[in-house]
Formats: sequence, C-alpha cells, structure tokens
Amino acid sequence: MKLLILLLTCFPLFIFAQQKLSISDNGRYIQKANGEAFFWLGDTAWELFHRLDKKESDLYLTNRAEKGFTVIQAVALAELDGLNTPNKEGEIPLIDNDPAKPNEAYFKHVDYVIDKAASLGLTMGLLPTWGDKFNKRWGVGPVVFTAENAHVFGEFLAKRYQDKPVIWILGGDRNPEEEKHFQAIDAMAAGIKSVVGDNQLITYHPMGGSSSANFFHERDWLDLNLFQSGHGPAYNPNYKMTRENYSLTPIKPVIDAEPCYEDHPINWKKANGWFSELESRRAGYWSMLQGACGHTYGNHNIWQMWQPEHDPVSQARTPWWQSIDYPGAFQAGYMRRFFESRPWHQLIPEEKLIVSGPNTGGKECKAALAQDKSFAFVYIPFGSEVTIDGSLVEGDRKKLWWFNPRIGKAIYIDTIKSTNEMELDPPGDEMRGNDWVLVIDQESKEYPKPE
Repeated sequence: MKLLILLLTCFPLFIFAQQKLSISDNGRYIQKANGEAFFWLGDTAWELFHRLDKKESDLYLTNRAEKGFTVIQAVALAELDGLNTPNKEGEIPLIDNDPAKPNEAYFKHVDYVIDKAASLGLTMGLLPTWGDKFNKRWGVGPVVFTAENAHVFGEFLAKRYQDKPVIWILGGDRNPEEEKHFQAIDAMAAGIKSVVGDNQLITYHPMGGSSSANFFHERDWLDLNLFQSGHGPAYNPNYKMTRENYSLTPIKPVIDAEPCYEDHPINWKKANGWFSELESRRAGYWSMLQGACGHTYGNHNIWQMWQPEHDPVSQARTPWWQSIDYPGAFQAGYMRRFFESRPWHQLIPEEKLIVSGPNTGGKECKAALAQDKSFAFVYIPFGSEVTIDGSLVEGDRKKLWWFNPRIGKAIYIDTIKSTNEMELDPPGDEMRGNDWVLVIDQESKEYPKPE
C-alpha cells in the first residue's frame, strides 16, 4: 500500500518533468525537457473554465489533442462576467470579489480541467485574469486588482499549479496604460516567480495590434513575446508584427497568440463577411516563415464557448461543439505536422529566396531557409507564379515538393541539379484560397515527404 501511495504521489511530478518547457539557448524557440523543439499550436478557449462542465471540457480537450494542438489558452477569472456569473457548477472564483480570497470549489474545477489537459499531452496557457479586472477600458469588470493582491493571487495560483504543464499568460486583451496597471502586472509576475522560479514560462497577452514587447520586453520575467494581430481588416499582414518582434534584442521567442478568428465577422461587422479558414491558415504560415516559434488558431464561437442559451458576442452564430470541427482547426494541425517534418526550429526568414512573386494585397509570398541551408519553405497564398533562387539551398541536387495546406498532403515535383533561378507555377489557377507551400530539400539529407 505504501508503495502504491508513493507511486501515485510521484507520477504527476514525473509527468510534469517530462512536459517541462524552457527557452532554447539561442532564444528563438521553446524546448522540451529532452531538448526537442516544442511547437506551440494554440487554441483560444478563453471561457473554458467558466462556461463548460467536466463532460464538455473532456469533449473539447480530447478534440483538440486529436487535432494536434499543444497549448490551450484559457482564463481563470474569465471575461464574460467571470467574477459574478457562476460556472456550470454554480461557483464563482472569488469570495467578495477579493483576489486574496479564492473560492476553493471554483478552483477545484480548474484543477480538473488542467489535469485533464495534461493527461492528453496538452499544456495550459493559463491567464490568471482577463484584463478588465485591472484595466476596465471596456468590458464588465469590475477592477479588483492592486499591486498587493495581484502578488497574492499570482502566488496562490503558482502554488496550486507549479507541478502542472502550465505556461503563465498575464494581461488578457489589455495594455497597461497607467502606472498602477504596470505595478499590478509586475506584482502578479513576482508572485508567480516567487514560487515557480524558472520552472515555468511567463508571457503577456495584449490588445489587438500590440505586443508584449511594447511594454515588458526588458522585464526578466517575460520569457517570450506574444502579440495579437486581431480581427480587423480582411487583409492583415501579421507577418510584419512577427518580424518586428523577431528583430528585437534581447532575443525572445515570438508568437501571434490571437490572429483573426475563423468565423469572426470581418472588422466586427457581418456586412463585411466572415473570416474563413484561408485567413486563419495564411496568418499561421506567414508568421511561421517570419520567425515565429508557433502559432495560435482561434474560432469566434469557441473562445466564448457559445451555445444558444448565451447572448452571442459579436454575432457568434454556431454552437461551440459544432465549431470544434471547422476546417481551420484541422488545417492548423496539418501545419504543425508539416513544420515538424523538418527541423523547423532552424528556419530563418530569407526573402532572397524569392526572386519575383506577389508582394502586396494579401498575396505576399514569404520564405524561410534552414540555418544549415538544407531545406527551405516558400508560402504562396494565392497560388501565384514565382521565381525562386534555388542556389540558397545547399547541395548539387534538390528535391522539390508542393505541400497543400488545405488537406495536409504533398505532391512530389522533381529532383533537379543545382540552379540559381527556378520559375515555378503551383497547381491550379491563381485565386483566393489556392495557397501552396513550396519545399526545397537538399537531396542528400533524405528528408521524408513533408506531410
């Protein structure tokens, strides 16, 4: 019996040790405990703890694990009246809306969800609070955080989840605008760090069009930069924000943690139409080829866990349990598998690969070359003709592939002798939605089919 108790006590610590994450020595990506690169494939499930019961959480998390997601972004003190509207079990998170008085019954449910995610190999991107609780620029609020109780709340959560696969995400769709906001965030980070030290990563989720680097890049507690490219114009060149963050010093990994949501009304107006899977996956490939260490997918119906008994936010229109199988979610998984078919963490943005090709209006082609020059990827959003400088990939012979990001399958093109310029025309006509990725491999490396 004593041996069984010991095993049950140690097993969660063993799982955490296996799932522990850190920043690579070059500062460009997240790595696992064994040194392998960790691909952040996130999903925005902001209302997960607040609106789903255990059975529903199991359904959602299992679906995401099966599709290849690795990070679930969810909020302890949720956005949609998360302080005063109870969760599915009838519990609110704080007693008297006091961050120093957490409600144990509420957090037992959070415990369950985080443990379930861990059992499926998922890491929880845990936001202690949504931003309206420290900066009520809009939203329900109320503001409840001060520097003092933010430290207490951060410490409370850290003690509870220090042995879980958790990445801490401060902020919550708000930028700090006054000194008291900076003080609250720094204090919450200090409370977490006082418990976890360097054993868990910490970052920050800002407002649309902003990056954590705008406010906290020099902070020692900020391990990686998140930005939000957001849900505004139909054509949003999020690759520019990725490259800006990638170019900063000190070097820190960068991720677009909230791009345009699939099935979100463009610029918040349904008269403009709705973001489709094309905009969703284009944001991912653009960002990855400009230096990101992963990407977050989002669906407008899922972040709010919308179902008919709830008032829809910004014209949400499909129940969450149907939305989990939208095309963009499958395609996000295809993207992860595609990148993991090669040592993707070696990729460096390299515009010289593209001699000629579209460079405006949402058709921009983006490219990256492996540090050892053994392979290169070129993303072509509209299937346009391009001219590529193949000499940048080393080796006398190059193997060429077309990868279809819509179905996750690759087509072998040819194996050719080394050449400077190659004129290439992707399958199909140039048109919206006919996106392709060109793969150029050094033949001697014998990389597998990229899918």
